[in-house]
This record gives sequence, C-alpha cells and structure tokens, in this order.
Amino acid sequence: MTPPTYHSPTGGLPPQSQLLTGRAHFTDAYAVLPRGTMRDIVTSFLPGWKNTRLWILARPLSGFAETFSQYIMELAPDGGSDTPEPEKGAQGVLFVTEGELALTLNGSAHTLTPGGYAYIPPGANWSVWNRSAGKTLFHWIRKMWEPAADLTPPDPFVTREQDVEPDPMPDTGGAWATTRFVDPCDMRHDMCVNIVTLKPGAVIPFAETHVMEHGLYILQGKAVYRLNQDWVEVEAGDFLWLRAFCPQACYAGGPDDFRYLLYKDINRHPRLSLART
Repeated sequence: MTPPTYHSPTGGLPPQSQLLTGRAHFTDAYAVLPRGTMRDIVTSFLPGWKNTRLWILARPLSGFAETFSQYIMELAPDGGSDTPEPEKGAQGVLFVTEGELALTLNGSAHTLTPGGYAYIPPGANWSVWNRSAGKTLFHWIRKMWEPAADLTPPDPFVTREQDVEPDPMPDTGGAWATTRFVDPCDMRHDMCVNIVTLKPGAVIPFAETHVMEHGLYILQGKAVYRLNQDWVEVEAGDFLWLRAFCPQACYAGGPDDFRYLLYKDINRHPRLSLART
C-alpha cells in the first residue's frame, strides 16, 4: 500500500497549445472543479492577510452551496494573518496539505504539517503564519455555528490524520473507511470534516441520496463518481460540490487508495423559517 499523500494546487497557466476541452461541470445539483482549473489567474486575496492568495472552492449561493465556504489557502514565506476570521459566529476547520503552518489558538501554539487538522469554534482567538522558507497550503472550511437548546459551541482541538484510526464501514472488509475527527453523536457539532478512504476497486455500493450538503476535495488517487445522473472521472486535486439530495456513489480506481476530504452539515433541524411559501 502506498503511503497517504495530500495534493495541492500548483497554479501556473496552461500553454496556448492546450485544448480547451476539460472536465469542469456546474449544474443545479453538483459542480466539478478539476485540478486544472486552479490556476494563477483565478486566485483571490483577502483583507487582513499578508503574502497570501487563495482559491475559493465553495461559497454560500442561494439554491446552491448554502451552508459553507471552502478555500485553499497558499501562504508564501512570512504569509498569514492575526485576524483571519471576519464574521462573528463562524467556526472553521483547517487541514494542511503542504508545508508548515504556525497556528496560535486561544493562546496555545501549534505547528501543523501535512495531515494536520484544527477545529476552531466561534469566538476563538487565533492566528496563522508561515514561518518556513517554503510555501504552505491548507484548506479552510467555514460555517456559521447554529445554536441549539442547552448546547454550547464545541471545544477547540488540534490533531493529525496520522494519529486518528480510520473507522471501517460495516460489511466492507475495510475496503471503505472514514477517519472521523469529531464524534458525530456530539450534538455541539453541526458540521464535520472527515477523510474518506476507498481501496482500489472498492465502491460506494448505492446512490447515497440525503439531506447533507457536501464539499469533497480529492487528496489522493482516482475514481469514477456518480453525480445525479452522470458518471464523472475524478482525480487528486479535483473538488466536488454536491447539493443536498444529489445522488452520489463511486468506483475507486488504482493503483493508489482513493481518498478525499469531506465536509457535511449535521445534527440540526432544517430551518423552516427559510422555506419559501
């Protein structure tokens, strides 16, 4: 078995000789942003950040990705921010794919390397900087925390994928497993960001059709993914956004494991006050 890897965008620009045909799709049920779409000319910049650019993969859009935003942050040396989160009530997850990230979270200093994971609750005092000589890339997933009766926001924590034992899915013989960073039964959490691993040839054996919205960044490997009524080839570096109730399944290819970072919203009532009459 090959060791886990973490794909990061390389930016750049294709040559003038390259064909325009690609795998990008945007529908009312799902979107596919192939790795080749993450070029220099589609990066963004943020107030309060130094020596930093980012690719915005998902953002709240009425009728589309409604619950979360997801960025790939690229910090040059001495890049970062002491005031990263601009919105009161927002929580976040950081997941490092390349380089070294210096995180200060509620007064505690941490160094995150590839596979490093941090949960940041609303109201936390935090900063991130790249103190190394090379670039650092990490995912930043943001969601507004939804209060509920008798619940307080979750506690902050920092860990690594390497320190969390994958949980095999039932009746799969270990061919399909999920690395869970939070307990899904902890009602304080209204989102989770996990890593899903399928061995070469493994399948999600039915078309999952459910209320959870997904952001899905492929860290390693390749597969054929069922999205609504379409079969789409995907590989490391691609990002998929799946609307609630979009049917989804996949066949994992080889020779490496197929692994992806998965966001979903959990543990809250659908908000009837948002329903249109």
